[in-house]
Amino acid sequence: MLTLTRTRTILLASVLALALAAPAANASVRGPGGKSLLHQIRDHRAKTWRWQRVMGKPLAQTGYRERSATSAEQLIRLRNFWKGQAQRTRQRAHRPPHLRAWRCIHRYEGPWRDPDPLYYGGLQMDLTFQRTYGRRLLRKKGTANRWTRLEQMWVAEKAFRAGRGFYPWPTAARRCGLI
Repeated sequence: MLTLTRTRTILLASVLALALAAPAANASVRGPGGKSLLHQIRDHRAKTWRWQRVMGKPLAQTGYRERSATSAEQLIRLRNFWKGQAQRTRQRAHRPPHLRAWRCIHRYEGPWRDPDPLYYGGLQMDLTFQRTYGRRLLRKKGTANRWTRLEQMWVAEKAFRAGRGFYPWPTAARRCGLI
């Protein structure tokens, strides 16, 4: 009887170990580039959320389903979902609503990497403007001259949406026929 109980215990422990190892085993499945599927999912989700934050859009919801995935197929589907989300979000981010207007204003302002104190970047944003509309970028990257062109345009777009319009750039906006 003792042997039967011991055998059952070992069998139960083995089954439990296999059940717990299944998601971990699937997580180590490698995709293109040698990254694990879990790493790819997290990477695509982070890219999606980064651009959504820059654009001032709500973050795509997640249930973190990869944590409970039991097969490589589920992980591949999740990876493909987030990869598509990242691509679509990046494409939207590369087309700010007033792209032509921001490019025109930039022509009359400064270079994109303008580090001169008081006004920074290609849209000549002062620190108050940066704190108000680009707080996260200011904290993470520093002043606007360290931001990408798109990040600068999206911060300007946030000001535009907040009701400021093109008035923070009165001379350039007049020359561009925007006010």
